[in-house]
Amino acid sequence: MRSRSVLLIMNIFSLFVIVLLASPWSFAAQQSSGIPVWMRAHVGEGEDQIAPVVLQRARALYLRKVSEGTVKNTCYFAMDATRPNDFSDGKLGRRFYVICESDRSFRAISAGHGGGRDLKGIADFANGRRCAKNFGNALDSELTAGGAYVTGETKTSFKGYYRISAKQDAVLMRSFVQFDGEGETANARQREIGGHPAELLRNVCLRKDPRSPYANHDGYVPFGTLVDYAGGRSNGCTSWSPSDAAQIIAMVKDNPTTLYVYPDAADVDAVAQAVAAGRSPSGVGLYWNAACLKEIRVPKFWPKQTLEPILAQYKKDHPAPPQRPTPTCKGR
Repeated sequence: MRSRSVLLIMNIFSLFVIVLLASPWSFAAQQSSGIPVWMRAHVGEGEDQIAPVVLQRARALYLRKVSEGTVKNTCYFAMDATRPNDFSDGKLGRRFYVICESDRSFRAISAGHGGGRDLKGIADFANGRRCAKNFGNALDSELTAGGAYVTGETKTSFKGYYRISAKQDAVLMRSFVQFDGEGETANARQREIGGHPAELLRNVCLRKDPRSPYANHDGYVPFGTLVDYAGGRSNGCTSWSPSDAAQIIAMVKDNPTTLYVYPDAADVDAVAQAVAAGRSPSGVGLYWNAACLKEIRVPKFWPKQTLEPILAQYKKDHPAPPQRPTPTCKGR
């Protein structure tokens, strides 16, 4: 009888240990000493790998937020915006990372970067589709700002209808995950920076459909052509393919986690200084994707203190034309 009692106590203790080890707090304590062995094959600068500095910072941010009690999610994110996005053959670069150490899961997926803007004759901080040269945290700059973020609430909104066959339409409901930043990214909410599917409706018109639950007070709904711009740029947000976005949004709904975006302002400035001095960034312990650095030559960070006054003056000098009413659909 005594041996059975001892065995029961041991089983209960074992179960308690298993539950404890599965918790994110215990996970943080176990993994704080270094990168797990299983993950090392995913670390590097090759395809589907994450650069060491990007992983180190993303992991440190996650473990810090777990220890603070801000995050309980067992997965975290990272993005390397120095890597190429859109290759000439139509293939997308995988530079956004979904890391779940508790179940030894690592995924690299595509993600867009901020397109920036070209203020003709005043300042050109526009980015191409393939590589990002310009970064910044200014309001209305449409630039990516590297640094630390925590995912916030998810909002889903109706965008309109689009045609999927000769006799059938579909509804576009697009979700947006708000990011909250700190330091250089502290104005993320003000900038409306977050993550969302890379899809939208173009050539929108208003179609009469009073039976639709989304109809306006006159019985009209927006109708357009669905566009997937996963290989394109964003307004500074992080955009994913619709299929990847659905998985990511499900992961963070009511369960926030961290995202570290590389490079931050100090990284951009350090690499720019090294290039200006004729030195190889890697030779002085700095990281930038070699293919993109060759293409952009010198990266630049545009701080809000410098760029926001320029943007404000440009807006004052170039007021937006009056918004035209959305036309009524014809023949649809």
